[in-house]
Amino acid sequence: MSLHVIVGAGPVGTATAKLLAERDEEVRIVTRRGGGPAHANIERVAADATDADRLTDLTRGAAALYNCASPLYHRWFTDWPPLAAAFLTAAERTGAVLATASNLYGYGPVTGPITPETPLSATHPKLKLRADMFRDAMALHEAGRIRATEVRASDYIEANSVFSYIGEPLLAGKRAYIPAALDVPHSWTSIPDVAATLVTAATDERALGKAWLVPTNPPLTVRQLATRFTEVNGAPKAKISALPYPVLWSAGLVSPMMRELRATHYQFVRPFVIDTTLTEQTFGLKPSDLDAALRNVGKM
Repeated sequence: MSLHVIVGAGPVGTATAKLLAERDEEVRIVTRRGGGPAHANIERVAADATDADRLTDLTRGAAALYNCASPLYHRWFTDWPPLAAAFLTAAERTGAVLATASNLYGYGPVTGPITPETPLSATHPKLKLRADMFRDAMALHEAGRIRATEVRASDYIEANSVFSYIGEPLLAGKRAYIPAALDVPHSWTSIPDVAATLVTAATDERALGKAWLVPTNPPLTVRQLATRFTEVNGAPKAKISALPYPVLWSAGLVSPMMRELRATHYQFVRPFVIDTTLTEQTFGLKPSDLDAALRNVGKM
C-alpha cells in the first residue's frame, strides 16, 4: 500500500481518489474545506494547497502528488500561479511524482487531430497559462529536480460538461440551446478514463517526462452526442439548436464564466478531436463504453 496525495475533490479528483482507494491504496485528498469522497482508505484534509510548506508536509512519504485542482475559469490568473508553484515545490522536496490532470487549452486552435506530436502553440494568455505550467514542470523534470507527468483530456461527458447546459432540457423533452456548431466532430472524454490514465501515468516510469492524451471514444458532433444521450436515457428525441456567437458574447457581459468561454469558442465551431492511440498502445488502456458514460451524466 502506497500513499497518494490528491489536491482537489472535483469530478476528476474524486474519481481518482475512489479508484486508488478501491485498489487498496492509501489516499489523502486535500481541499480547502476538507471535502471529498468517504472511504476507509481515504483521509480528507482541509488545507490551503498554495501553502508550499503545508503541501510538502502532507506529501511526505507519498508515491505521487496529483494536481486535480480546478480553479474557476475567471480566476485562473489569480489562483493557478501560486498553486502551480506549490505543486512544484512539494514535488521537489518530497520526491513524489507530480501527476497533473490537464486539458487541451495549451494547443490553441488546431487544423487537424491533436496527437502527441502536436505542439503547445496557444497564444491567448488564458490558454497559454496551462501550457506554461507544463513547460515549467518539464524544465524541473529535465533538470532532475522532480519527476513529473501530465494527462490531457478533451471535454468531459459526465460532469462539468456540455450537459451542464443541455442535459436537463433534453431529458425533459424540451429544446436545448448551445453556443456551438451542431455538426462538426468533437472529442468527448469520460471522467473515469481521466482518473485511470492519471493513476497509470503516476505509477509507470514510462510516463514520466511526457504528456499523455486520455483514451477517448471516436468523435461525435454535438447533435450526435445529444441524440445518443437521449436514446440511452430513454428521453424524448433530442431537440437542439445552435445559439449564434453574439449571444455568448452578450452573456459574458453579466456572467464571468460565460465571458471566459469566449476564449475556447474555437473548439466548438470547427473539428476538434484527439488521437489517443499512443496512450492506449503504451499502457493497454481503452476508453469507457460511451453509453455507460452518458447514463452517468450528472452522477459524478
